[in-house]
Amino acid sequence: MRREIPDLHLETEEAEGLEGVFLVRIEQAQHRFERRKPFYVLSFRVIQPQEFFDRKLVARLYSTPRALWKLRWFLRDFAYDTELLERDVIDEKALPGLRGVVKVFYSNVHGRLFLNLDGFAPATAWEELSATALEQTL
Repeated sequence: MRREIPDLHLETEEAEGLEGVFLVRIEQAQHRFERRKPFYVLSFRVIQPQEFFDRKLVARLYSTPRALWKLRWFLRDFAYDTELLERDVIDEKALPGLRGVVKVFYSNVHGRLFLNLDGFAPATAWEELSATALEQTL
């Protein structure tokens, strides 16, 4: 059986360069149940800044009781259906296509590289956030 795995050819160093603030679109979301730490695997495509357009970001967002605040923050800022959220329902099929802003950084844990989601904002805040991020790098 053959399986296509996008971005398999990319080197780790290339992935490490994708840190900062990005306007993204959710491509795929999948819940993974692990007894101690259930989580969502989220696949994003970068929309802005232009130099990173169409690059892929993959990250975990935990759904443990201690991490629900971050999951709620993510869903709210990515304009997830409030009616479903009020009923405590996450429809994985409703997530692809949602847009928002993520702040990301990479960390190395025991030789493995992990993308950390450090913050979120609505897509409408992109212009202001991108200008602020640009000022901080200068």
